[in-house]
Amino acid sequence: MRDTTPMSSRPFRLHIGAAYYPEHWPEERWPEDVRLMRQAGMTVSRLAEFAWSTLEPEAGKFNFDWLDRAIELLASNGIQTILGTPTAAPPAWLVQQYPRVLAIDENNRQVQFGNRCHYCVNSPEFHDAVCRLVRVMAEHFGPNPNVTGWQIDNEFNRVCYCDRCRAGFQRYLADQYKSLEALNDHWSTRYWSQTYTGWDQIPIPVGGHNPGLMLEFKRFVTHSYQAFQKLQIDLLRQSIPPTAWITHNFMGWFDGYDPYQISRDLDIASWDWYVGSGHNDYLASGAAHDLTRSFKRKNFILMETQPGNVNWSRVNNVLNKGEARVMAWHAVAHGADALLYWQWRSAYGGQEQYHGSLLDQSGQPRPFYEEVQQIGREFGEVTDLLAGSVPKSRIAMLYDPDSRWSIAWQRHNQDFDYVDHFNHYYRSLATHNLGIDLLSAQSITTVSILSGYKIVVAPALIITRPELLEPLQEFVKRGGTLILTVRTGMKDSHNALLPDRQPGPLTGLAGVEVEEFYALDEPAPVKGNWFDGVSRLWAERLKLLGHPSTQVVALYGKSNGWLDDQPAITVNAFGKGLVYYTGAYLDPSAQQAFIDRVIKNADLKPLPVPPGVELAARVRPDGQEIYFAINHTREPKQLSLPWPAIDHLSKQPASAVLKLPGYGAAVLTKPPSEN
Repeated sequence: MRDTTPMSSRPFRLHIGAAYYPEHWPEERWPEDVRLMRQAGMTVSRLAEFAWSTLEPEAGKFNFDWLDRAIELLASNGIQTILGTPTAAPPAWLVQQYPRVLAIDENNRQVQFGNRCHYCVNSPEFHDAVCRLVRVMAEHFGPNPNVTGWQIDNEFNRVCYCDRCRAGFQRYLADQYKSLEALNDHWSTRYWSQTYTGWDQIPIPVGGHNPGLMLEFKRFVTHSYQAFQKLQIDLLRQSIPPTAWITHNFMGWFDGYDPYQISRDLDIASWDWYVGSGHNDYLASGAAHDLTRSFKRKNFILMETQPGNVNWSRVNNVLNKGEARVMAWHAVAHGADALLYWQWRSAYGGQEQYHGSLLDQSGQPRPFYEEVQQIGREFGEVTDLLAGSVPKSRIAMLYDPDSRWSIAWQRHNQDFDYVDHFNHYYRSLATHNLGIDLLSAQSITTVSILSGYKIVVAPALIITRPELLEPLQEFVKRGGTLILTVRTGMKDSHNALLPDRQPGPLTGLAGVEVEEFYALDEPAPVKGNWFDGVSRLWAERLKLLGHPSTQVVALYGKSNGWLDDQPAITVNAFGKGLVYYTGAYLDPSAQQAFIDRVIKNADLKPLPVPPGVELAARVRPDGQEIYFAINHTREPKQLSLPWPAIDHLSKQPASAVLKLPGYGAAVLTKPPSEN
């Protein structure tokens, strides 16, 4: 079940804030900054995540006085501090003293100083310097009651290819496989005469390589960052109180490591959300919010989001007036308990001069500041209502980084992207506003993890572990609906092909096997009782196994000859539930029609809403449901409510037909008589 533990034992607050860099500005300016923060309703600020050279200007000599004063000034104005460990920005003196702190890129070139995250995550000299700094910071700032939480590093992302990382990778493999015989067997190294007779022969993969080697290197990168993070967590926990939490800010669908694994040692997950060019696609951002929330199966922090525009996209347009407000409520609806803008004020120099901010370089509020003031007021008004509440989800999707990597290296159709396919299902499900958790496929060890869900979807689960079979069988047997999609059950956990046909260990549950898969150079028609459409990019020819419980939902039309009139989608009755196998990668219209019917067959009855409108729910510990009605378009919309409601933003009763202006939002509860 979902973890409803709050991020700390402090009284709940729906926080709004910004990343603040007092070290950039004269100290006499700080009171004006804090006054403007308070005027915007801000209750939290993130400090110091890049301030290593200011906190430790030379090895072992620390300067914390300025940060003490900044934290105290913020606290005296009701603003708590999130303190970053500044390890993403190793200073010049450290790099000069220990050049091997710098990472080596895939072309065997040393990364240049002057950016960020330029370190080798496995460098012992770097670890020593990090431990020295974090230990002293923890001892000094840990007892400060105004430090509410800690962020470890910033946006882990660098991969190092140095000799020490290679040696570490070889030790990691020896620990995982125990013997070279086992490794050679699992990786089929007789192919192209790749057999290893010594651990020190194994390279770090650059470009294409053995699929087993490539997968294990991704796992090693995950292991390396988890160990580096754990160094800091252990030092912090020695000095900080139990009321202070620890997080790291992830980057949505970034694929450099397994974020579920790295999140295991954290108290709470956070992420950095940027739209870039154009405007927010709420179905796409909803998936990323749900992903981050699901790392810990508890509410999350939006550690960074854009105040108007970014500086790194193709066209760095500003968000429309009112758009950021509905984006804020959208994040809260999906489980954000804090939202921080990056950044407070534009720096005079550095690589991000053109990035949006709440104040411009002159120190004056930008027009966007007014919208933040409104968000701050509204957050304060509903804080008590939202205390302890978590999103309500009836659907689980199984996300698997291993499967994502496996497909990325051997797409077979270069347009086939795992995340695109995953979101193809998410989008068609999310239009029903039933709430979706994005669980790690590797976490499904017992059926209890799936309790409370009516539908489970496993998109493109190409690496399918046998341990997954029993929980999924039991889930379906008890009345659940399971959707398996293309490319399921092709490989084992070593990225080797399974000896059986797809879907491998799930074949009996699905009631079908895949006779052949086809990368499509043109769409293949698909016809069924529920929809007509086409399969794009990929198609699988299914063979029923003769069970009377298995039925064909859709057939292919005339195509490449091999697919003509063959089963494309099937459904198998298993116990009290249903298992769908979709061998077709349906076009969006057909996909929506298919999912609409699956939802109906699962006896779920979502409230209908017009396109562009979201209706999400959070549930309080006492069972009260809080609904967020959000219009993500510039046009007025209206939706019918089946019960009377109170809008806590307008402080007015909501009529049976709720009218939302362009970029409008309402936070609704039923009156006590309706609960």
